[in-house]
Amino acid sequence: MSYFDFLERKSQIAMNNGFEPVFMPDFLFDFQAHLVDWSITTGRSACFADCGLGKSPMELVWAENVHRKTNGNVLLLTFLAVTAQMEREAQKFGIEAKRSKDGKPKAGITITNYESLHLFDPDDFVGCVCDESSILKNFNGQRKAEITSFMRKMKYRHLATATAAPNDYIELGTSSEALGHLGHMDMLNRFFKNNLNNSSTGRYRGNVAKWRLKGHAEQPFWRWVCSWARALRKPSDLGFDDARFVLPPLIETQHEVKSRELADGMLFALPAVGLKEQREELKRTMHERCEKAADLVNPTGEPALVWCHTNAEGDLLESLIPDAIQVAGSDSDEAKEEKLLSFVDGGARVLVTKPKIGAWGLNFQHCNHTTYFPSHSFEQYYQSIRRFWRFGQKREVRADLITTEGQRDVLKNMQRKQKQADEMFDRLIEHMRDGMSVDRVTKYENKMGVPLWL
Repeated sequence: MSYFDFLERKSQIAMNNGFEPVFMPDFLFDFQAHLVDWSITTGRSACFADCGLGKSPMELVWAENVHRKTNGNVLLLTFLAVTAQMEREAQKFGIEAKRSKDGKPKAGITITNYESLHLFDPDDFVGCVCDESSILKNFNGQRKAEITSFMRKMKYRHLATATAAPNDYIELGTSSEALGHLGHMDMLNRFFKNNLNNSSTGRYRGNVAKWRLKGHAEQPFWRWVCSWARALRKPSDLGFDDARFVLPPLIETQHEVKSRELADGMLFALPAVGLKEQREELKRTMHERCEKAADLVNPTGEPALVWCHTNAEGDLLESLIPDAIQVAGSDSDEAKEEKLLSFVDGGARVLVTKPKIGAWGLNFQHCNHTTYFPSHSFEQYYQSIRRFWRFGQKREVRADLITTEGQRDVLKNMQRKQKQADEMFDRLIEHMRDGMSVDRVTKYENKMGVPLWL
């Protein structure tokens, strides 16, 4: 083995496992065609594109290429509420893709939801697409393990999401592992160092292991990520024109309602401290918050989506808003789909549901008004707002955040995470731009200081 080969093996750059595209339709925008071409050539790739940039058509074109090249079946996984929408998208673009609920593959592209994955046999497919792949972010999650195991022997894999790592860079490791590149722990040990000087991701003698990039590993880490992933918030992040992808304004308004009932033993409201007090505050102020949401959407006569977090909130909101329908967790899959499509098609003016049911993957550009009860999860809020505030929306979007005096710290924490996520994604794009400018021929000479004679 030559020294160059030795360095090549140590570089941790994902090798191309794909092929030249055999199908590139003209309905793709230029930046979409670029991403599809790159992802097909790479074979096992991830696309971290913001909401409204067309991940659905890109996923379908990727799957159609794999099907045409191999004459095999491709599985497209998505959230339950999105399966019908994905099938509609396929019909709109002239790509044959059918849903399956019983584990039997359809010819070409099969669409199903993550909850039905256990019914399918991975040997029936040559490739797999994970829509809204941030579902993989939980390193210890059962769903992540199930998806990673299902795709383990597939040559062609593709991930797509707008929130690749909403809280921390190390969450990228779960995506890498699902694609068959470095495993999550391998990535951590290769590029990161923790405060406990061990390989633990959990607790050790009461401490929590916190990982940070090694000082010398930042550039190699991002170039490694760039070898299997692309990230963008707008086409210009890849050097393309933004003219068709300018978002309208987002108007966020905070409403603080007063509680009619104070906490036990209190003369005035104080910020809730700890999860226990915060839960009690939410229960105590449920009527006030729901009444405020109803007051904001009832007079408008326009479509609106009212987000809630508990069954009690959903039931109360449905009773306070006469022309609202609620999509609840207890609804059957068929009922959920019927209600969501009714909202999309204009059969229902107001939709009441929880972020964990309807905040991922759905397109609601016909609606530009929403109310939201802040929680500690920035990703839920981000995904909830981006159902409307996305490319394709023609009007300014109104987001009414309804909270209480005792919940101020919750709102501040969510806003802190929002700022942190914005900074992290900016750095992600910056490093990927730099990484994409480095080709494999000159990488060692220019970046690693290897003598030119090599």
